[in-house]
Formats: sequence, structure tokens, C-alpha cells
Amino acid sequence: MIRSFNGKSPKIAESAFVSEAAYVIGDVELGENVSVWPGAVLRADFGKMIIGDNSTIEDNCVIHTGTPRTVFGNVLIGRNVHVGHGAVLNCESIGDYVLIGMNATILHNVKIGDFCIIAAGCLVMEKMIIPERSFVVGIPAKIKAKVTEEQLYWVKEAPLTYVDLMKQYKEQGLGSD
Repeated sequence: MIRSFNGKSPKIAESAFVSEAAYVIGDVELGENVSVWPGAVLRADFGKMIIGDNSTIEDNCVIHTGTPRTVFGNVLIGRNVHVGHGAVLNCESIGDYVLIGMNATILHNVKIGDFCIIAAGCLVMEKMIIPERSFVVGIPAKIKAKVTEEQLYWVKEAPLTYVDLMKQYKEQGLGSD
């Protein structure tokens, strides 16, 4: 379901895929080949949300704009970002080639650099700044190590796999119009 709110309508690239069971509302921009899967909620009512090319928002994710103190705040998600099932994001920015693990929670005003992996179930606390190539784990989140070349395989290949998958969905007439 794609909806306008307060005069702001989602801008969705022609090549993007939004499941008919997802909810996208407000000042949202989805780049080329972005995929938004069933149960995902992208709510841009307290600021603008931009999701870069080839990024994937998997099933049951929630992404919401805004911050606790000022209410208004934008969310910028880079290119080739893979957000795993059930993740909750209310962050400020995520760089390019980032993997957010399943059921991870990213709180307000967090900034994540390029080529990072945020482990499944991780809780990234408010205002944390995560440098590029960080491997982050735990509750609360801690930077455990630098991302290895072997780990980067998943960061680089997952977006390509999902671009192919969402094209198959579109070819079969699935997704929002």
C-alpha cells in the first residue's frame, strides 16, 4: 500500500519493487532496483526517507523518520544496503554496502559508515557513530572487529541476489502498481 501524507507522496523508481503487503507512506524516495518486501512499513511522516539504489528492505521491517527531541528528522539509507527480516530502524544514516541483520534495532540519530555489518538481534543505541568496515554485535551494540573480506562477500552479493529476485516478482505481476 502506497499512501500520501500531509501533501507528501512517495517517489518510487520505475524499477523498484514494493510488495502489495508493504506500507509506504509520506516523504519516501526509493531508488532504482529497491525492493520492499511483505509486511515492511516505511513511514516518513516526521521527515524525509531516502533509500538508495539496489537496497533491500526485507519482510516485517519498520523504518520511521523522526527523533525524540526535535520530532523531525530524516533517514538516509545508502546504495546496496540489505536490511534483514524484522529489523527496526529509526536512524539518521546508513552508508553504502551495509548489511543490517535480522531483528536488529537501530535507534535514533545513529550513523553507520560504508561496508558495515550489524549482526542479527543487535541493539544499536541512540547517537552511536559506527565507522566504515565495522562488524557490530550485541545488546547494547559494540564494535567487535573490522569486517573481513570473507564477510564482505555477503555485503556485496546480497543486493545483487535481491535485484534478480524482485525482477522475477515484477515479471509475474506481483507488487504494488
